[in-house]
Amino acid sequence: VCNFMSHEKCLKNIKIPCSCIAPSLVRVPVAHCFGPPGHYKRKFCTVCRKSLESPAFRCEVCELHVHTDCILFACSDCRQCHQDGHLDHDTYHHHWREGNLSSGARCEVCKKTCGSSEVLSGMRCEWCGILAHAACYVIVTPECTFGRLRNMILPPSCVQLFSRNFSKLHCFRISENLQTEPDEDDDVDGSTQGSAKDVQISTDSSKQMLKIFDGNDAVKRNQFRLISVPRIAKNEEVVEAALRAYYINDDQQEYELQTFTQQVLLSDDVINRNDAAEDSNLGSVFRESVPEAWIIRAKPKDEELIRIYPAWLKVGMAYVSLRVNKDSTAQTVIKEVLPLLGRQTECLQNFKLIEVLMGSKQVQRMVLDNQELILNRFKDIRKTSVRQMNQTRFYIVENSKSTVQVNLFVGGLPPQLSSEEYTNILKEELAIKTNVVSVSHVYQAQGAVVLQVSCFSEAERIYMLVKDTVINDKPLNAVVIPEVM
Repeated sequence: VCNFMSHEKCLKNIKIPCSCIAPSLVRVPVAHCFGPPGHYKRKFCTVCRKSLESPAFRCEVCELHVHTDCILFACSDCRQCHQDGHLDHDTYHHHWREGNLSSGARCEVCKKTCGSSEVLSGMRCEWCGILAHAACYVIVTPECTFGRLRNMILPPSCVQLFSRNFSKLHCFRISENLQTEPDEDDDVDGSTQGSAKDVQISTDSSKQMLKIFDGNDAVKRNQFRLISVPRIAKNEEVVEAALRAYYINDDQQEYELQTFTQQVLLSDDVINRNDAAEDSNLGSVFRESVPEAWIIRAKPKDEELIRIYPAWLKVGMAYVSLRVNKDSTAQTVIKEVLPLLGRQTECLQNFKLIEVLMGSKQVQRMVLDNQELILNRFKDIRKTSVRQMNQTRFYIVENSKSTVQVNLFVGGLPPQLSSEEYTNILKEELAIKTNVVSVSHVYQAQGAVVLQVSCFSEAERIYMLVKDTVINDKPLNAVVIPEVM
């Protein structure tokens, strides 16, 4: 699945999780901050572990390298640089990133060389910078003291950012105009890794090349992955290959392939299954006429086993498992989960269920309505993208009445004006709402102000509007400023 290679004698020492299960092991989901695509020599993709021969992405914060077509499968395991609302930590653990070390790197434990320019190997802490072999890093003390940089680093608990839908990109000055979704760029080649190798295989008359979409979203974006299978392959073998192409580690019996038809583009309903499911036991998926494109669909279930993560845990992966059926709502889930977490005496109204999509470029949170049917939610997510289900989590969260305060730096304004004049310009150009927006700092020489905004949606609106606003032929710019505690 992920092209991991090992000596037979070394298998027992493997500690690196496969790309298909890595998202489930993320402790605190934090999105990456990818700069513009570039060429990186002697570097390797952390998803498929192959070399980065074509333009690729690199996270500007944690140095994760990834192919443009692998970016959707990268874990949202970036370095946690700030406190998001109420989360805090007493201790800080090493943030390990695998591979792409210099060839002369030396292991902190055994003092032997642990870097390589030939393959993805070795580990580095992105906070303190210590290096270790994959077999050695597990015996390093988990707590990170930030190493030689400790006098220069503010620990994440000292930096607060009410981010909601603001990513690190909004806080760091990284070019956004090149931050287009990779699938928009890759529509032409279908975003398939190792495509040259696959095309060579396709010349074999015993093989068949198939385009695989993982849901309606992929169909709309024309974003598919190619698989090569024998012409005499059974349905279950093709389903297994399709799931592997999308790094999905589920039982292939729970999925089926639906023929890609034009009707799929016109309707969200499964209009035409083309007897692929009904005839799954009759032999090959290939009939007299072989469709070249298929969509992975999850078979309907009467119940699901879901994991609920308590958001109040400071660190750790603890969760409770719960079986839900067609009648289970967000409210009934909260009611069943609280006793399992030892909080059965508390009022249901003090809690909410949050769906978290752990995308590599943005972690999106959505509060579920109390009457939302959980199974229907699962069905909708899988219809949109089977891969997204693997990157979706559910958290139970305490309702908090914390005051929202977003600090927004706005530059590019005319210099040497008073606070009142700047406020009037912003009212006129950005239609700011003075009941939730105030000017907290003025930098007259630079023509810049800091706005204090007590409403997320207003802060997001201003930020997006600033990017498209020009005053005196000079474009404005905005940066979200974290608060130093």
